[in-house]
Parts: sequence; C-alpha cells; structure tokens
Amino acid sequence: MSLPYERVVPRRTSTAVSADGTRLHVEEYGRPGGPAVVLSHGWTCSTLFWAPVVRALADGHRVIAYDQRGHGRSDRPVTRGGYGSGLLADDLQAVVEATVPAGRRAVLVGHSMGGMTIMAAAGRAAVRDRTAAVLLASTGSSRLLGATRVLPPLLSSRRLRRFFHRQLLVSRLPLGPVTPLSKAALKYGVLASGASPEQVAFTAHIVHACPAPQRSAWGKVLAVLDLDAELPALTAPTAVLVGTADKLTPPVHARTIVDALPRCVGLHELPGLGHMTPIEDAPAVVAVIRRLVTDHLTTVNATDGTVTPVAKEAKSA
Repeated sequence: MSLPYERVVPRRTSTAVSADGTRLHVEEYGRPGGPAVVLSHGWTCSTLFWAPVVRALADGHRVIAYDQRGHGRSDRPVTRGGYGSGLLADDLQAVVEATVPAGRRAVLVGHSMGGMTIMAAAGRAAVRDRTAAVLLASTGSSRLLGATRVLPPLLSSRRLRRFFHRQLLVSRLPLGPVTPLSKAALKYGVLASGASPEQVAFTAHIVHACPAPQRSAWGKVLAVLDLDAELPALTAPTAVLVGTADKLTPPVHARTIVDALPRCVGLHELPGLGHMTPIEDAPAVVAVIRRLVTDHLTTVNATDGTVTPVAKEAKSA
C-alpha cells in the first residue's frame, strides 16, 4: 500500500477506559500543542481508516483517533449488553475526557457509525463542553434500513429489501481473506463506481479485519438505530458531508440531519462519491475539517501567522 493509504505511525498511544470498564485504544498524531481534532470511525473500521485524513492534518494539528469497542485494538464486549448507542456515547466521552483537558475544546469528526456516536453523545456535558464544532460524514440518525441501497435493485417489495438489508447487517458469516470477488462487492456497496483499485484494496483490508461476531453485534444496533431525539442537543456548529452516490447512508439522511440541527454550518454533497468519503476524497473532507478549526477553534494572525484559540462562547441563560 502506498501513500496516502499507508498506516501513519502515531506520536503517542494510550488507553481510555469507558464507563463499563471497556478499554479503548487511542492514537495521537501531529503537533502536541496544535488545535485538537478527534476522529471517530464507523462500523467495521479502525483507526487505520483515517490514515489519509491524519496524514493531511498532522502537520499543524493534534489529531486523536480511537478504535470503537469491538474494533481494532479496543476491547471486545463479552456480553450482549456491551453494544448500543449509549455505549458508543460512553466511549466517546471517555476518549475526550482522557485527551482534551477541561477548559479546552476540539473539533469532533465522525464517519458513519462514528457520526452516530457523536449524535448519541450530544447531550453529555463532558462532551459538549469540549466540543468546538462537529463534522458528521456519511451518516444517518435513524431508519437506516428504509433508505439503504447496498443490494442491487432487483426486489420490488420494500419489505423484502428491508429484510435482506437487515440480514446483510447482522450476518455472522466470516468474510475470510480478501479476494477479487469481495473487493468487487465492497466497491459496489460502499465506494463510488470510479474508486481506484488502491482505494478498493484499502477498504477491503480494513473491513475484512473486523471480527464477524462484533460486526454482527453492531449491525443489530444499526438496524434499529434511532437518534432523532438526540439531534436538538447537538448545539455545536455542525457541518454535514455526504457522497451523492452513497448507497449505505444516502443523501436523504444528510438532509434530514441538516433540517434537525440547531446550528448547521453547511451541507457538503460530494458529487459521485460513495460511503467511504474520507478514503475516496480525503482532501475534500480535510478542507471541511480545516474550515471548522479556523472558524470555531482557532484564529490565525495575519501578520505573523501565529494560531490562537477562539474564545469559548458564553453559554446562554
């Protein structure tokens, strides 16, 4: 694998402990004193997913990424009760409390289930107080099965399509080794038709590494996910990004989120891109993150180029 898809060696690794004792693997990159960006990956992924984004941001930012529970090097829940949107929120809270000191703030970036994680944690004071702005990329807040188009449009019955899409989410079948067939299936399902062979191979490498039991358990959570009631609590300036060819969380989800957000600062629809936007067009995603950092976390002195934090906005009475 060549740049930009090679793993970025972290400057520091650590462990954050969630409320139920689950240990979460955390990686930090870039400049220790730079503006902080926290990255939350999606279903079946890991910190490796963010390599193209980390590589672009690390020169001037403090970038923090973590493995969701059951993914990468974080603990795998040992009970059925170890999965759920509330636990995703617990985990994000543990990570930001461990990496963003009280009184400081970060830009939170979530892709797919990572965006759902941020929505689930919107009402947590410890998260809210450490959040300068948010990017929700390629994600949805509810009714995921009703809009997804991952399977070819061969079934006319909406009920049958929902049934087969749910089976796809909750399947415990191991993916096995990466093959041309599995790469073709992933390209069709989660990438744009114009995705490069390297992007397809990178995606397959990440997704195949997710253990089948954890993939299935989180799939069951996603199948019934409903975070609509959490959106009004997401009061930080929030940008929403989606690929127009996203089959897993189509643009209708992004528009629904935009309409419900108290403070949306932009909807970015990337023409022709699929679900894996940070892999398919990292520069476009990074541009949105940089704008959020500039507008809501730091200011740049036009004379000498120094960067200083934006003053924290006063809470309304």
